[in-house]
Amino acid sequence: MIDSAMVLNKGASSSDHGLDLKSPGEAPLLTKHKPLSSQPKTFANVFIAVVGAGVLGLPYSFKRTGWVVSLLMLFSVAGLTHYCMMLLVRTRRRLESDMGFSNIASFGDLGFTVCGSVGRFAVDLMLFLSQAGFCVGYLIFIANTLSHLFNSATSTDLHPKILGLMPKTVYIWGCFPFQLGLNSISTLTHLAPLSIFADIVDIAAMGVVMIEDVFIFFKNRPSVEAFGSLSMFFYGLGVAVYAFEGIGMVLPIESETQEREKFGKTLAMAMAFISVMYGGFGALGYFAFGEDTKDIITANLGTGLVSFLVQLGLCVNLFFTFPMMMNPVYEVVERRLYNGRYCIWLRWLLVLGVSLVALLVPNFTDFLSLVGSSVCCGLGFVLPALFHLLVFKEEMGWCGVCLDGGIVVVGVVLGVSGTWSSLVEIFSVKG
Repeated sequence: MIDSAMVLNKGASSSDHGLDLKSPGEAPLLTKHKPLSSQPKTFANVFIAVVGAGVLGLPYSFKRTGWVVSLLMLFSVAGLTHYCMMLLVRTRRRLESDMGFSNIASFGDLGFTVCGSVGRFAVDLMLFLSQAGFCVGYLIFIANTLSHLFNSATSTDLHPKILGLMPKTVYIWGCFPFQLGLNSISTLTHLAPLSIFADIVDIAAMGVVMIEDVFIFFKNRPSVEAFGSLSMFFYGLGVAVYAFEGIGMVLPIESETQEREKFGKTLAMAMAFISVMYGGFGALGYFAFGEDTKDIITANLGTGLVSFLVQLGLCVNLFFTFPMMMNPVYEVVERRLYNGRYCIWLRWLLVLGVSLVALLVPNFTDFLSLVGSSVCCGLGFVLPALFHLLVFKEEMGWCGVCLDGGIVVVGVVLGVSGTWSSLVEIFSVKG
């Protein structure tokens, strides 16, 4: 059975633990003296850390950028993400083996070791934004999916409302009081098993959708575009980066691996498998529905019982995943503002803020692209390369320095360009 700490969420490695010099209230997510993981278990842990709800927006991204461009972007982002993950692993190994540091258990600990408080703050900030962004996306998905299931437009009512309000607004505020209760739980002990349920539902949903996509494709054979407009390139890149965002869990996973010398190979196999799965899911979804592909692919499914259960199951899964994804946010904010102590009103304010942002963003995939571009590029590419460069600069040749520096520059350029492209899409009027 997979350790609950490994399945909490795709970014659950907060930056508030691990070093001897800790702030009050900093508690590690991973307890000491746990049984080490075999290679198959490590593979499963990487899969769970990376794969999330972002995959449901891939077919729409394929529509916007073209299927050939999207496949190339997915595989390129997977390769770069794997490389940057290994940069973190190599940097920690050097600090622990040659420089005498110990207990570097998380991304934030590594940032503190390399850059002091500035490094920890950078990781904290990006972790806060990325995790909160994931939760905003969850609420958008839940509200849009429930609106599609229960309040779809008809020929007689093109803009259905509930008590005079848009269905999305009603569903988000309907979730709000329940999320206040769930997010008031100070420990994730009772919620951790739900993360396993979440991944099972995700995989089952992907299987059902892909099978249905194949039948629909052979029946309709819609026209598809291999190459989209150049203006959509950075948009699609943001979605791809979001889909592979799991770098925050790499150091905790590597720490619990039995044969650490084989971790790179296992990580590469997992990333290759995930990228092929993502490519197949995105391509099949776009091939099945063409220009009619919705921002959430499950909205393209029919009205049958299986389709209904898949969509409802995904909503339930994300509803209960929400508090687990917010937990790293609470750890960061409570440590910095409340000396690491539990603070219920601070948690409630954060849930309110996430809900308000979800109300303002209409499109699920547009928001994935924004989070992927604005935050995940920095967390996944810029910081790993920068930390590696600072630690190894004395012994690296010009090629190594240029490579790390190039990744930093590319990450910044892609982040800025992708953020702009995503904001343009969010605020544009779609037909």
